[in-house]
Amino acid sequence: MNYAPVFAGMRFAVLGLGRAGLPAARALRDMGAQVFVWDDAAGARRAAVGFEVAKPSEVPGRVDALVISPGIAHRLPKAHEQAAWALAHGVPVLTDAELLFRAVRGSGSRARFVGITGTNGKSTTTALLAHILDAAGVPSAAGANLGPAALSLPLLPDNGVYVLEMSSYMLERLASLRFDVAVMLNLSPDHLDRHGDMAGYAAAKREIFARQDAECVAVVGVDDEFSREMADWLDGQAARVVRVSGVGGVSRARALPGEHNAQNAAGAAAAARALGVDGTAIARGIESFPGLAHRQQDVALREGVRFINDSKATNADAAARAMGCYARFVWIAGGVGKAGGIDALVPYFSRIEKAFLIGRDGPAFARTLSAHGVANDIAGTLETAVPLAFEAAKASGAEVVLFSPAAASFDQFVDFEARGSRFAALARGGV
Repeated sequence: MNYAPVFAGMRFAVLGLGRAGLPAARALRDMGAQVFVWDDAAGARRAAVGFEVAKPSEVPGRVDALVISPGIAHRLPKAHEQAAWALAHGVPVLTDAELLFRAVRGSGSRARFVGITGTNGKSTTTALLAHILDAAGVPSAAGANLGPAALSLPLLPDNGVYVLEMSSYMLERLASLRFDVAVMLNLSPDHLDRHGDMAGYAAAKREIFARQDAECVAVVGVDDEFSREMADWLDGQAARVVRVSGVGGVSRARALPGEHNAQNAAGAAAAARALGVDGTAIARGIESFPGLAHRQQDVALREGVRFINDSKATNADAAARAMGCYARFVWIAGGVGKAGGIDALVPYFSRIEKAFLIGRDGPAFARTLSAHGVANDIAGTLETAVPLAFEAAKASGAEVVLFSPAAASFDQFVDFEARGSRFAALARGGV
């Protein structure tokens, strides 16, 4: 099936030409639109071969919408100048998931849409649900915040399902997309610079349930206070509410350890049931799920020591989920810390044999650990930290080296994937 020229006669400006932006520009052009592109980086502009390169504010004539990459702010902490121009001139600021929905409906497909969000676990749950659907023989395509970009997904038939991981940045840029099944796993402080405060962040996450009606299903985790409040709010809305929890649960899949993954599995199972998948197929899909890279990924076993790559843990709450799975471990952490640092991890400090800290906020993490009597060294880089952690694990009898940074990667790596891949290479004995 091919998309119809649903955007013929329309003019879009695309701001940001990275993993989402350039595929969006190509898809919009293929669907008949006139597309203008811009990126503040000259190299990215040069890579946009075949497009009209212009700042959105300098495009002659009307612009029907500004398609903006998730990482570019359009409100807080400071709007990008081109986003500010769009808002001032009444130009809609959209994410490519919104345009995927319009393209699918405009092409005549009644394929269903599932949106998955949460502070943590959304990538795993998105991939798990897609795996369950694939194992059950349901046509599906997964992407958005978990690549590939939304507008690069194929057109599905009426019985198909789009499974979209939705970040808070994407959710606040929707206008008409309605999720037949919307999943909100958990909620803890994150991205507060982009949303102002916790109330703003929660409001952005709540947009996943916008426009749902009585035919829709809202799946919400209830293992944290903020999510329970959202579940109570949902009781007054039109969609059918399904509450899920991982407390006391254990997944039978090796790739899904811990209570947090029990919640992820419960969320994916609830969504699959809402889509009509039977229980046997759901169980089979969960048990055969291979897991995702950089999410508690077992990357090496050397001299009895397991190396766990949890580079996706970019905040303390995510790191806590990994730390809770191991009774004793050597910890590698650090990078660009979030508000609150690692204070929330104090309940897990007794499990740490020794910590090796890297990155910009390694010294701040070290101060917190030292204040609680946890042995630690500032290693600075992964190249230094991994062999030191290996030796410490062997000397102490700890069987796990856990790389769960509790921090963003941008001080030393382009993204958490590059950071995790470097750890994995070092863990396997690379240089």
